[in-house]
Amino acid sequence: MKIITPANPAQLDTLTAADAARLINERKVSSEALVRACLARIDAQDHLNAFITVDAEQALAQAKAWDNHLANGGAPLPLGGVPVAVKDNIHVAGLPNTAGTPALKNFVPNTTAPVIQRLIDAGAIIIGKCNMHELAFGVTGYNAAYHTPAIKGVRNAHDVSRIAGGSSSGSAVAVAAGMVPVAIGTDTGASVRQPCALNGCVGFRPTTGRYSQAGITPISHTRDTAGPMARNVADIALLDSLMAGGEALPPKPAQTIRLGIAPCFWQALDDEVSQQAHAALARLRDAGVTLVSVDMPGLEEANAAVSFPVVMYEGKHDLMDYLQAHETGLTLEDIVQHIASPDVRAIFEHGIVPELIQDGNGNPVPLRPLYQQAISQGIGRLIALYEQTFRDHQLDGLIFPTSPVVAPLANDEVSSAENFARLIRNVDPGSNARLPGLTLPVGLGGTSQLPVGLEIDGLPGSDAQILAMGATLERILAQT
Repeated sequence: MKIITPANPAQLDTLTAADAARLINERKVSSEALVRACLARIDAQDHLNAFITVDAEQALAQAKAWDNHLANGGAPLPLGGVPVAVKDNIHVAGLPNTAGTPALKNFVPNTTAPVIQRLIDAGAIIIGKCNMHELAFGVTGYNAAYHTPAIKGVRNAHDVSRIAGGSSSGSAVAVAAGMVPVAIGTDTGASVRQPCALNGCVGFRPTTGRYSQAGITPISHTRDTAGPMARNVADIALLDSLMAGGEALPPKPAQTIRLGIAPCFWQALDDEVSQQAHAALARLRDAGVTLVSVDMPGLEEANAAVSFPVVMYEGKHDLMDYLQAHETGLTLEDIVQHIASPDVRAIFEHGIVPELIQDGNGNPVPLRPLYQQAISQGIGRLIALYEQTFRDHQLDGLIFPTSPVVAPLANDEVSSAENFARLIRNVDPGSNARLPGLTLPVGLGGTSQLPVGLEIDGLPGSDAQILAMGATLERILAQT
C-alpha cells in the first residue's frame, strides 16, 4: 500500500474515514501523513473559502500522538487518527465558534459539543471549523463576513463560479474537494443535505432529537439537528452509530425496498436535474426497487403553517438564551448590529427582532400566534400526513431530487428570497416533520457537469432503515 503523503494528496479524493482508520491502524498510512495531506489540500484550495479556522498545529500534534499510541501497542479506535472538519456553529473547546458572523469571532467555548466529543472519543482529530451561511440563516453559503479578499462566499467544489449551498457550506465543500474524509454540519431545513447535493457528496439529516443539540449555536430547538457528511453511506452510518449509539443495519435487499414518488417533489426541475434524477429512477427500477406514485394533498399548506413561524420565532428566543447561557458577553442587538450578509440582516431586522412575518398578501403580522398554532397543531398535522401516506402505500421511504436545480452562479443576488424558496423546496417539509433524510449523489449534469442529488426520507425513528436502504441505492446508482 502506497503511503499517502503531501506530495500526492489527490488520493484523498476517494479515501473514506473507515478506510483511513483501517490503514492508519495497519501502519500502512500514518495519521501525521494524512493530516499533512489534508492541510495541503486545504491550503491549495483556500479560494473555495471552506474554512474559517484551521487548527494545523494541534491537528498535527494529535496525529503524531496517535501514531505513537499505535507504535506502542495501543488499541485502535473507529476513527483513530482520522481528520474531521466541523461546521463553525458547533462547539470545539479552544477554537473560535463564530457561527459565521462577525460579532462572535472572539467567542471561544471551553467545552466541546457532545456530538463532536463522541467523535473525538472515537479517535477523530478535529482539523478545523468550516465556513457557513451567516448564522445558518440561508442556503447559498454566500457569506459576506468570512472569505478570501478576491472571492466572496463559500464556492462549489466542482466550479468556483457557483455557490456551495448551505448553510453547512464549507463542511460539504471540504468533503467534496478532498480536504477531509468526513465533516459534521447542522440542518434546520436543508443545511446538510442541500450543500451535499450541490457538491456531490452524501449527507444525512437524522430524526430530530436523535443527536444532542448541546453546544450548538441554535436557530430553532424544534427543528435543528447536527448531521454527518461523507463520501459514502458506510461512513455516514459509522458516524451516526458514534453520534447516536447503536449499530448499523446491513444493506436492505433492493427487491424489498418500496419508495414513494410524490409529484409535488418532481415539479419545476431544471433539465439537468430532471434528466439525472429520472435516469437514476430507471436504474433503481431495473434493479428491483419498487417505485410507487403517491399523492400528498395539502402538503405545501401544512408545511407553510410550520416552517417560517417556528424558525422565525425560535430564531430570536433560542439565540438570546444561547448567548446568555454560554456567557458570550453579547446581546441579540450586538449580533444584529454586526451582521455582514444583507439577506441575513434583513431577516433579523424585519422579521426575527420585531417578531413579525408576512401574510399571503405581503403584509406584516404578529408571529407569536402563528408559532403557537404551529407547535400545538401544525407539526402534528404535518407528521400525520406523512404517516398516512406511508401507511396507505406501504412505503419504506419517499424519493425525490434533493435540489430542483444545480448550483446557481455565485453573486450578490443569489441569496434572494426566490432562490431561497427554490433551493429549500423539496427538503423543507421533511425537516418540519422531523423526518430522517439521506441525500445521495446520482451524477453530473450533461452540460454544466455539476452534481445532482436524490434524497430518501423516512418516518421519524427510521434512521437505521434509511441508511440500510441508502447503502443499497448507492451501490445501484454507482453502476454504469
